[in-house]
Amino acid sequence: MGVPAEPDPSRPQIVTLTMNPALDITTSVDTVQPTEKLRCETTRYDPGGGGINVARVVHVLGGSVSAVFPAGGPTGDLVMSLLGEAGVPFRHIPIAASTRESFTVNENTSGQQYRFVLPGPRLTSAEQKGCMDQLRTAAESAEFVVASGSLPPGVSGDYYQRVADICSHLGVRLILDTSGGGLQHVSSGVYLLKASVRELRECIGLPLATESEQFAAAHELVENGCAQVVLVSLGSQGALLATQHASHRFSAIPMLGGSGVGAGDAMVAAITVGLSRGWPLFKSVRLGIAAGAAMMMTPGTAACDRADVDKFFALCAEPSDVNDRDLY
Repeated sequence: MGVPAEPDPSRPQIVTLTMNPALDITTSVDTVQPTEKLRCETTRYDPGGGGINVARVVHVLGGSVSAVFPAGGPTGDLVMSLLGEAGVPFRHIPIAASTRESFTVNENTSGQQYRFVLPGPRLTSAEQKGCMDQLRTAAESAEFVVASGSLPPGVSGDYYQRVADICSHLGVRLILDTSGGGLQHVSSGVYLLKASVRELRECIGLPLATESEQFAAAHELVENGCAQVVLVSLGSQGALLATQHASHRFSAIPMLGGSGVGAGDAMVAAITVGLSRGWPLFKSVRLGIAAGAAMMMTPGTAACDRADVDKFFALCAEPSDVNDRDLY
């Protein structure tokens, strides 16, 4: 089941890998209270998980993309059906267990958001191998692979390092956005690593309370050969960019309210689209910040609107140098 992968000469430039996809369910209630029956409002269903979210935004921005992910059970069927309706090409690996759900509740009275994320199905060794084989096939003619999201139960922490090894062998640039063990076990082969401060803190094992400490941690990953570029997302505070030659700070676009769900995935998607167009890194990151801001305007985890991304991109300022070295 799925949209067939594109034949030559239209094979996707961008392939995304989502090892732990989800059916994202979003609803609202007036007030969240314990032990009470909470009468929810209209429910929204979206295909989710890091790489799937990235693929959806890439598609909206006109990029050539194919999503690779395992799927099983009724929730897996619905994820694939929703992706098909959105016109996003994909390759799925059938699994015995059911794809997980993620549940988000918006509280009307306070504006607070409550997010419940399930661990996901346990993948067998054969299912994990199937994901790797499909990725290898899809990536053979791609320019970029985006591996995004958590690793499900049963998957070894070094799985993304094996993905990096495949990308290095194929000459494909890998963009990685993950956390926990999936990040801690990566030592080489990543072109761009995107991490939040929390994820960077977990990886380095230090508090990283100041910007200088955050830059130092990002540069440590570059100097150790883990990634050529490290982008630290700071939410409403913008982003930090570290390369071998430079440190730069990007300002955020001021937004009034909105949900940040999926903003990081939108950022990664737009950066990858920019790079696939041959844009410089700075310009691509600015597009990523614009897409993250546009994501704040969408319900649930719906993909952002391309017109909003274009509008915010025009407002996104050039980065400021944190030192006197230029980015080469």
